[in-house]
Amino acid sequence: MAEARPLHAIGQDILFAARSELYLNLPYLDAALCALRFAPGDNVTASLATDGETLYYSGAYLADRYLRSRTLTNRAYLHVILHCMLRHLAKKRGRVPALWDLACDAAVESILDGLDYPCLQQNGSPKRQKFYGECLRGMPVLTAEGIYRRLLRLRLSEYERAQLETCFFVDDHGLWSPEERENREQSERQDEHWQSLAEKAQTGMETVLAGQASGGEAVLEQLRVANRDDVDYRAFLRRFAAPREIMAVDGDAFDYIYYNYGLQVYGNLPLIEPPETREDRRIEDFVIAVDTSMSTSGELVRQFLACTYAILRSTETFTRRVHIRILQCDDRLRSDTVIHDLGELRGYMENFTLAGGSATDFRPVFAHVAQLQKEGAFTALRGLVYFTDGMGFYPAKRPPYETAFVLLEEPPLSVRMPPWAIRLVLAESGLERAVSQAVDAGELDEMPWL
Repeated sequence: MAEARPLHAIGQDILFAARSELYLNLPYLDAALCALRFAPGDNVTASLATDGETLYYSGAYLADRYLRSRTLTNRAYLHVILHCMLRHLAKKRGRVPALWDLACDAAVESILDGLDYPCLQQNGSPKRQKFYGECLRGMPVLTAEGIYRRLLRLRLSEYERAQLETCFFVDDHGLWSPEERENREQSERQDEHWQSLAEKAQTGMETVLAGQASGGEAVLEQLRVANRDDVDYRAFLRRFAAPREIMAVDGDAFDYIYYNYGLQVYGNLPLIEPPETREDRRIEDFVIAVDTSMSTSGELVRQFLACTYAILRSTETFTRRVHIRILQCDDRLRSDTVIHDLGELRGYMENFTLAGGSATDFRPVFAHVAQLQKEGAFTALRGLVYFTDGMGFYPAKRPPYETAFVLLEEPPLSVRMPPWAIRLVLAESGLERAVSQAVDAGELDEMPWL
């Protein structure tokens, strides 16, 4: 009689079999499917778990799922891989853990439910399809970030959240917490590694393996969103600076050859002196509008203002005397603060409070700015930046200055932004990175308002 094999060995064989079957059907994920090493998990008793480098498994759990259906183990394996490719682990930092875990599971399962491969198909759940439909009414692609923000707005009860967790639960996210990892640098390297694998998979699906990637449109759709280039908000904001002549040496317009020749021939008499002024781009007149409706988070507004503050106060952008208006508005104008110098700007940031909480209407801001222009409040208004979710009533006519709407996510398909508006989709991670860069550059020494 053959000796019984240990469960951890059986579980490992099941994972190898699942990986092989997935590779045959999804060759564009070849590198990602092999990126995790396997290890039996002492604390993993009822699911799979990963820290981005190792896939920890329970042999009993895998054996049970395999006996019920081979498809279940295939889906569980790919579920974990997609979490890593979409970099859900690193993005968990700073978010509500329970809601982020649920959002990630829902986003990944929506991909699996949309893949047309026999090795992944299972009977559809009406509750899942209802949830997908409700989410799609507010976002073009079911991303974890979009679902997470929707869950925040829904304010689900503990019972309602538990029902959704049961519907989408596959793996344990206990090892995702950044605090559980050895150090931040390791986490960043791991995130860059998975981003590289995701970009290779996207490139393969769009080029070499385009013919073999049929049925995998759901994966490609998510990868395009996840691999979208981050926006440099710091560079974007500087487009609103106007050319001004400042007291500084213009190195580009100065010829050192004649200068040195004069010193060599006549001792201390240069033939040409460096110009004492140069032209630079500086922000003087500017309007910052903040959407204070119920759909806007006060913490995100603070980060946005902190980043904007850091850029404005940098020596390359900010003049000594400025005229900046910071407006808060939901369905009507709530506050209008005038900023003339750095001290006033910092004081405003330290004592900032969010005013409002009703519906969203952008028109009062533009009407107020038009009135200020009529009264001669601005010398040369270059532009207006509006931080919002994009859902509201827009003015019918284009204003006589550039207008940018800064969004944290793509607005719902039903929202039609006017063609004259500049739309900047700034991911929350990009906003956090801009603030971090400002701190590293010394532009924000202390941020008591965050």
